[in-house]
Amino acid sequence: MPVGDVGADGTLTPVIIRSVPALRQAVAEFRHAGQRVALVPTMGALHGGHMALVEAARQAAERVVVSIFLNPAQFGPTEDLANYPRSEVADLRQLAAAGVDLVFMPEAGEIYGPGFATSVNVAGPAAGLESAARPHFFTGVATVVSKLLLQCQPDVAAFGEKDYQQLQVVRRMVRDLDIPCEILAVATVREADGLACSSRNAYLSPAERAIAPRLYENLHATAARLEAGGDINAEIERCMANLHEAKFDRIDYLALCDGESLKPLSELRDKARLLAAVRLGKTRLIDNLAVQGRQ
Repeated sequence: MPVGDVGADGTLTPVIIRSVPALRQAVAEFRHAGQRVALVPTMGALHGGHMALVEAARQAAERVVVSIFLNPAQFGPTEDLANYPRSEVADLRQLAAAGVDLVFMPEAGEIYGPGFATSVNVAGPAAGLESAARPHFFTGVATVVSKLLLQCQPDVAAFGEKDYQQLQVVRRMVRDLDIPCEILAVATVREADGLACSSRNAYLSPAERAIAPRLYENLHATAARLEAGGDINAEIERCMANLHEAKFDRIDYLALCDGESLKPLSELRDKARLLAAVRLGKTRLIDNLAVQGRQ
């Protein structure tokens, strides 16, 4: 059924593909017609940030493929895989309305078949930050993203800057493995009060939702003070104190890093990045901002 067709219930219905051979055949038909293909990998529970990725992909290619796969390999045994938000019907309606050409929705067995025994490990930008709290995470991400890129073979794939370390890990992996795909970075999409859009925001209680924007507020203020010449250690400590005062339950990390390697910085350089992860109730929030050094 072509994208934009009206189903029996009157709603738009996109094309859904669930097998790798069918995905490859569809993409081959696009290529035969001389069309560029863009991939937007997601885990579903789509929000404004995902739709910005779709729009960026549409600007970069004639055909857009969105994958929806809740990847078990990037969740630890005590993490929220079972309770991760799922909204398949709403997701498909959004994608159809956005004119997405294909939605790849494989079962876990299609991605990780019988006897699956291979993983992709990335060092460099994967070290520290998220890896300190979630040591399994980037192996799961790199493995599934490499598979999706090989399965779809897109010309370009769109990733959000909200997950900035993940973006740098994917870029490093694609370069190192010579995967012929351009990685397109898309700016973080925020709610009106500055909170970065995230599927996990659905976990926040009303009281927690009122606190959550303080993360962005404090990162923004810290970035401004650093750009004005503030001492890095002093400003990081000041920001952490402010986050504790704002009633965040725990700070997993707060660091100023090189924007590409993600190595910690002792002095401000051009294209630095301020990255943070905090806990608020049962919700883990991450965010980051660019910090520009003096020219």
